[in-house]
Amino acid sequence: MIGTGAISHKHAQAYKNIGFQLTVCTDIFEAAGRRFADQYGAEFVPTYEAVCRHPKVDYVDVCTFPDFRMQPILACAESGKHVQVQKPISTNLETARLMVETARRAGILLGVVSQHRFDDSSLFLAKAIAGGRLGKLLQADCYVKWYRSPEYYSRPIKGSWQTEGGGALINQAIHGVDILRWLAGPVKELFGVWQLGALHKIESEDVVNAVMKFSSGATGVIQASTAFWPGYTERTEFHGTKGTAIISGDKLTTWDVENDSGDPAPVASVVASGSSDPMAISLEPFERQFLDFGDAIAKGRKPMVAGEEGVQAMEIVDAIYRSCRSGEKVTL
Repeated sequence: MIGTGAISHKHAQAYKNIGFQLTVCTDIFEAAGRRFADQYGAEFVPTYEAVCRHPKVDYVDVCTFPDFRMQPILACAESGKHVQVQKPISTNLETARLMVETARRAGILLGVVSQHRFDDSSLFLAKAIAGGRLGKLLQADCYVKWYRSPEYYSRPIKGSWQTEGGGALINQAIHGVDILRWLAGPVKELFGVWQLGALHKIESEDVVNAVMKFSSGATGVIQASTAFWPGYTERTEFHGTKGTAIISGDKLTTWDVENDSGDPAPVASVVASGSSDPMAISLEPFERQFLDFGDAIAKGRKPMVAGEEGVQAMEIVDAIYRSCRSGEKVTL
């Protein structure tokens, strides 16, 4: 594990639950890294290079800010270690593409943590939409109307272009963007508008909207914010000629489909969401993703969320940011 901040604890708990051994960790703040190592029974080492070269490591899990991605990829490429990075894949599209190419040349697997692909709701919809149960897709939308406190943004690196790559879109809404891209297909063109620091003292967006046209002909909307107190459960909606499916938080909360047949939809009402608390999320999808990555290593196959999928989500984020800056429609 490289980086022992908040999300790394979720990862460590998930690894313990599935029987993966957390062997070694590092952090630029040594005291915090050593506490983490003691808590989870790992060895602390002072550098990320030592993690990537460690003889007992099968793969490296990068839980740092997204500006620190290329460095461990290069070290893992040199040592032949597989690597998984926390979302987003990077702060920018150029680095994301270079990461994928570097891993490919080195013959190592690169995975991106997009755990919501492993929710029961997403797995069900992937089959249902591909099987035509919603008919022809007409509209696919993502709404992430969250709230983050002033304390959340108290460190200058939070919401910065250099360290985080942007604000609400790339950091909070990236999961919804990934699910949209996975289930509704490529985006053909879009137009975006944003508000920079609408509520918070940050240099990037805490309110952003985009209107999109998918390659399939479907249209869609992305709305992302960290400025809407007290924070509302995120939704991803799919509307087709035969009906509608809505994911709220991590659950399928709406399945209204005419003359439907097939496996029953896993409709639920109690959901988990990071709408106001970033850590109020379920461990199970992390466990499923980590098991998939381990299985991919064992069998020499691509993981379900490989680097290429991380790039695809970043292409949409990058296009929205470019449109917001230029005030013009962007074609992908």
